[in-house]
Order: sequence, then C-alpha cells, then structure tokens
Amino acid sequence: MSQAELPPGVQVLERGWLSSNSVLFLGAHSTALVDSGYCAHAEQTVALVAAALCGRPLDCLVNSHLHSDHCGGNAALQGRWPALQTLIPPGLAPQVAHWDPVALGYEPSGQRCPRFRYDAPVLPGTEIELADRAWQVHAAPGHDPDSVILFEPGSRTLISADALWENGFGVVFPELDERDAFGEVGATFDLIERLGPRWVIPGHGPVFRHGAEVLARARDRLRAFVQRPDRHAHHAAKVLLKFKLLECRQMLFIDYVQWAAGTPQLQRIHRRFAPALAFGDWIDQLTQELVRSQVLRRVGESVHDA
Repeated sequence: MSQAELPPGVQVLERGWLSSNSVLFLGAHSTALVDSGYCAHAEQTVALVAAALCGRPLDCLVNSHLHSDHCGGNAALQGRWPALQTLIPPGLAPQVAHWDPVALGYEPSGQRCPRFRYDAPVLPGTEIELADRAWQVHAAPGHDPDSVILFEPGSRTLISADALWENGFGVVFPELDERDAFGEVGATFDLIERLGPRWVIPGHGPVFRHGAEVLARARDRLRAFVQRPDRHAHHAAKVLLKFKLLECRQMLFIDYVQWAAGTPQLQRIHRRFAPALAFGDWIDQLTQELVRSQVLRRVGESVHDA
C-alpha cells in the first residue's frame, strides 16, 4: 500500500523476518520510532532512521514488546541519539534495568540483544502522541505476555506487532513454558475486532487492509494449535532454527546441532514434545522439513538460509 494511506507523518520501514518492521513518526515538534529490529541489522536501522529524519534528532523510541527482533537495535539508536527517550512495556522493566538476559529470554532462545536502558513504561490504557496524533495503548498478551498494540482511531490504523499478521500471528512463546496463553491470543483477537482497524501495520510483512477474513484465518490457525499443542511446538522449533540461519546465513550442520543443543528453549520443546527421538535426530528431522519447505538448503556438510 502507499504511504499516503497512512496518517500523515507515518513511515513504515519494512524489514523482513530477522528484524521486525519499524514505524517512524515525524511530528511538527517531535519524532518517534516504534520497534528497532534485530541487533545484526542495527547499523542499517540507524542509517535508515537517520536518512528519514533528514537531520532531525530521534526523540522517542517505543517497543511493542521485548523480543530480540523488536528491540535489538535499541542500544545502537541510543548511542546515535543519546537524549533518546525509550519506552517499554512495564512487565520486564526490572529485568531491563538490571539486565538479565536469561529472564528477558535472549539466552534461552539462542538470540542476542545488546544491553539498553529504558526511561519510562508505555502503559496499556493510556495514550501516546506520535506524529501529532493520540495513539491508544492496548495490552495484547499472547505472543508475549507484556506485548502492547497501538491504535489511532481517527485513521483506524493499528500497529499490531506480532499479535496479528496478514496470514497468522507470532509463536505463542508462553505456551512453550507450559503457561496457558492460547486464550490470551483469542482475547487479543477479540480486542482487535472491537477496535475495527482499517489498516494494520504488522510486526513483520507489508502493511495490509484489514477485513473479516484476516481474523478468520488467524482464529482458524489458533484453533488448530489449541487442538494440537504439539503442532504449535513443532512450528515454534522450526521458527527458532530458521531465525538462527537468517542471522548466520550458513553453518556447518554439526555446529548447527551443537548450537541447538545449547539453546534451552529448544531443549525444553524436545523434552516435552519429542522425547522419543534423540536430540540430534530431531534437529535433523526439523531441518529436513525446512529444506522441503524451501526455506533452508543443505549443501554438503553445511546448512544455508534459502
């Protein structure tokens, strides 16, 4: 869609899947960015934002949630603009303040996130001014317990993060830790339906026009996962494996298996959902499935991102 269909002063920096989309706001007196992508793209993120600002400083950074692909560029942005005010959902604020990469989920998922500071929470039930418009902040638990979504009622524009994509939604990570979160995903879908957005800026993928069929697809997918939690876990494991190759581009397969064996989240999925298979055989099976789906390639003793 064209930028003209978004509110004035809003630019979407579409990034793909390793890094989340970033949303830039250019107001009359202030600028802001929602989400900063993964740390491997941090230099690119700073360059893209600086080019779009045309000499203006970046005043405010808002994180929809604290997964590494959404906040991995925070530190680089804070380094480039030292006066930058950073707002995060409140749930993990103490862990950010004291920097606990285990509690924040970075080490358990085998991902990286440079330490950053935060200045204030972005609180559900409040409004935040972005590009001279008041955006509502709504709690959107499910994919992440503390995730928020932002809604501008005048243009009916929704920043959905990973709560809703055009063809699905993000992995429901709390379920992997045996926390009942599928119900929260459904409640977030109900919230989005009540908001009635016209345009949705997702955490990944292009901006799309919202219609009833979008939530229908998402609810069908959710029902399938509720009925077969093992399928959700299987999908989540493949997402983690794919993410690693998005970052590294290629690895010796033996190193890939070794990395997976040292990733606690993959270990937990294996113990809970695939204990009959040896860990290395399970990773090999998942990798073969990703190759058949043409998202990875096996070349000799190596595995490559496709």
